[in-house]
Amino acid sequence: MPSMPRLMPTQATAETYGGVTYHIDGELVPVLSVDVSEQSVYFEHHILLWKNPEVRIGLKAMKGMLKRMMAGMQIFVTEASGPGIIAFSRDGAGHIVPIHLKHGEGLDVREHQFLAATGHIGYSFERVRGVSNMLFGQTGFFIDKFHGGSGDGVLWLHGYGNVFEKVLAPGESIDIEPGGWLYKDQTVAMETRVDRLTSGFFGAGVNFIVNRFTGPGRVGIQSMYLHLPSAE
Repeated sequence: MPSMPRLMPTQATAETYGGVTYHIDGELVPVLSVDVSEQSVYFEHHILLWKNPEVRIGLKAMKGMLKRMMAGMQIFVTEASGPGIIAFSRDGAGHIVPIHLKHGEGLDVREHQFLAATGHIGYSFERVRGVSNMLFGQTGFFIDKFHGGSGDGVLWLHGYGNVFEKVLAPGESIDIEPGGWLYKDQTVAMETRVDRLTSGFFGAGVNFIVNRFTGPGRVGIQSMYLHLPSAE
């Protein structure tokens, strides 16, 4: 029998990886605290909760600035460096998930759900056409792409509700409601499946849409989905 997706940990105490030590506390609206004394962390705007006065704040330019600007994506992110601790929280109930990325590893993430990352993690994006247009009247959406480019690092994501993870074996698949997936390894293939459900009365019917993910690799699933307007 296939294994069930497992609930990801909701707490972290003095976890150390990629040059930082971090904590995740709280249940309804969790808080991420990171010691940036040895390694900088960049993060999405407007999620700062508190920081030690010694922590310095600046702007970090993203690669492909012109392409990002033309796509309506942010071209700068905010960066914090030590000595001291900085804490983040998103204005929404959910679950903060840390992903430890080794040098050379990559992860694809649903747009608008990146929280923060250590300085060694590279950040780019890809536009995916035709996946969400039947749901939201759009022609596609963006996937954030992260990779351990210059060394090991930590990527923190915010999922709505709770976050579960399914590890897919080679060739194993899982169907997920299009708003329900949060992240996937770049080794995992994703396709949109559309079934036409008809009632037999006057030919009426509706589309039943899922995203099918095929391994090998990890897929993150969030139990709640808050739709935010895309850059389109």
